[in-house]
Amino acid sequence: MKQIRVCVVGYGNVGQEAVECIKQAPDMELAGVVEILDVDDSRVPVVKNVDSLENVDVAVMAIPSRLIPKVAPEYLAKGINTVDGYDIHGDSMASLKKQLDECAKQNGTTAIIGAGWDPGTDSVIRMLFMAIAPQGITYTNFGPGMSMGHSVAARAIPGVKDALSLTLPVGYGQHKRDVYVEVEEPGQFDEIAQQIKEDPYFVNDSTRVTMVDDVGKLKVMGHGVLIERMGASGTAHNQRLELKMTLTNPSATAQIMVSAARASMRLEPGCYVLPEIPPIDLLPEDRESIIRNFV
Repeated sequence: MKQIRVCVVGYGNVGQEAVECIKQAPDMELAGVVEILDVDDSRVPVVKNVDSLENVDVAVMAIPSRLIPKVAPEYLAKGINTVDGYDIHGDSMASLKKQLDECAKQNGTTAIIGAGWDPGTDSVIRMLFMAIAPQGITYTNFGPGMSMGHSVAARAIPGVKDALSLTLPVGYGQHKRDVYVEVEEPGQFDEIAQQIKEDPYFVNDSTRVTMVDDVGKLKVMGHGVLIERMGASGTAHNQRLELKMTLTNPSATAQIMVSAARASMRLEPGCYVLPEIPPIDLLPEDRESIIRNFV
């Protein structure tokens, strides 16, 4: 079996977990890590530019979502498939899909966007629930736990030294955000808090911002989700579907992206979201064995 050579772009929490997931995959090998920051880790080859690595098939983008529209096309143009955990829902996702679809098709490559656990696997579950009960309402309740995307967005606000954003489920798809920040100048806190609340990541939820001396003492990586659907199938109007998960955020996100990296090698050129990909293509075994074991 030819091994899929995968590089990881970014070596933060998700990037480090992605490296471990690749090492555990029977059909993959780690080509290296691309990180522009100074990183010294004897366990993995770390380079500043992907051109320093040989024969890379897929790049796992473990970088902030807002960098994906700029960075992913650079890899696609080099003939390298890309997978990311882009987590800005709605029009931004649709716009990125169109951009990367054009780029990927021009270069004979494949991009998979939003390949985390939400958007990503949760998106698949929501669609399956709707297939079972076409009429009805689905509620997705996140947390309680740390949101990596929201924490990165808060950390990017000028004057913020470090930040942690917690997602607190209110119920029936509604959430609150608790954001804890270390600031460079305490006198800037009110302005920083207002900028966080007006950021697209936070603007649609009730958000409380608190200044603390040490964000590091508050950080935990746990998270969770409860997806509920109240629906109807045919003449039955009492269909209740539920999925509940608790997970470690970086590990789950990294594993899904690595599984999607495998699927990217089996797709035609273009850009895809996770619900467009056959689940069987996310697994390393041959199709016959998977069908025998799961169907």
